[in-house]
Amino acid sequence: MVNRPREEAAYNLWRDYFAERPIHDDEIFRRRFRMSKTLFHRIADAVKDHDTFFVQQRDGVGKLGLSSLQKITAVFRMLAYGVPADALDDYLKIGESTAIRCMKKFCQAIIEVFGPQYLRRPNSDDIARLLYIGEERGFPGMLGSLDCMHWCWKNCPKAWAGMYSGRKGSPTIILEAVADYDLWIWHAYFGLPGSNNDINVLEASHLFADLVEGNSPPVNYKIVGKDYNVGYYLADGIYPKWSTLVQTIHDPQGRKKTLFATKQESYRKDVEREFGVLQSRWAIIKGPARFWDKRVLHDIMTTCIIMHNMIIEDERDLSAPIREFNEAPAPTVEMMIDETTRFNQFLDRHRKIKDKKAHYELRDALIEHIWQRHGRT
Repeated sequence: MVNRPREEAAYNLWRDYFAERPIHDDEIFRRRFRMSKTLFHRIADAVKDHDTFFVQQRDGVGKLGLSSLQKITAVFRMLAYGVPADALDDYLKIGESTAIRCMKKFCQAIIEVFGPQYLRRPNSDDIARLLYIGEERGFPGMLGSLDCMHWCWKNCPKAWAGMYSGRKGSPTIILEAVADYDLWIWHAYFGLPGSNNDINVLEASHLFADLVEGNSPPVNYKIVGKDYNVGYYLADGIYPKWSTLVQTIHDPQGRKKTLFATKQESYRKDVEREFGVLQSRWAIIKGPARFWDKRVLHDIMTTCIIMHNMIIEDERDLSAPIREFNEAPAPTVEMMIDETTRFNQFLDRHRKIKDKKAHYELRDALIEHIWQRHGRT
């Protein structure tokens, strides 16, 4: 048993970052904790209220245990810097097994407390906001950009290594995500083996579940005089030709198609930027995953996405004019006559999503719209 000076480490941590006049200013705090001090305290207080594990307690002999700040800071160091659990002992005086337990409990608390708000699907107001930005950028009806990234799984069980190994040869786990212009993640689907491609992930994910079931908020917009009621996402060339996906044109011919391809490829990189920011902010998902349990990796990825969205919200420009356009009518509820009718409507919506002809019609309309708006200047 190692007799660690926990009280001294707790005081040093408080003096360095959390005292009334800390040694390190807010800029250093933001760099090392990846967020403002106000947001950090909001998260820490919510986690302590949710799980008493993070409340400082005394042991059997009356000695104070690790403080709440020590436990939560240990988790932030592992998430932000990707350091192993046993690397925290020098400064925080916390053992490896305790740090791992802190990580697991912290992730569970974040998901349970903040997940419903920061992993929500776009509601009517969110969609109105996205539609306004899409219109301003020349893509009416755009709800974001779609793509996948891989997280290397260093400690993947040997029996699963073949299934999780993709083209790079090492086991990985795939994250499918949709991001908007300010890098908010509206959709995240994590867990499929790295041997799958983006099409397999799309077929398995729940991205269009609400749309197929008829529960999605209304999306109404107009392109070149034609009304549309289904939004779409920008994607790269591997994705199928669906009416809800808009891809670039390979080797475009003519000025109209060249302009469209340039705009599409530029705005599609929103999700690529989001992956870069997510991995830069939380280095644990950039390096190889060291945990054996896939459920723990899922919780870590989900926690990183939730706190990423919380940081986006905390640092978003609240004075932006987009907030003036964030109201939308409430979605209407259709009364189903019977299960047969409901099932037929489900199949009809599913066919419309995968309508290849509608995909090309939408793309051609966007080509004309972008040319009318930007090509004649």
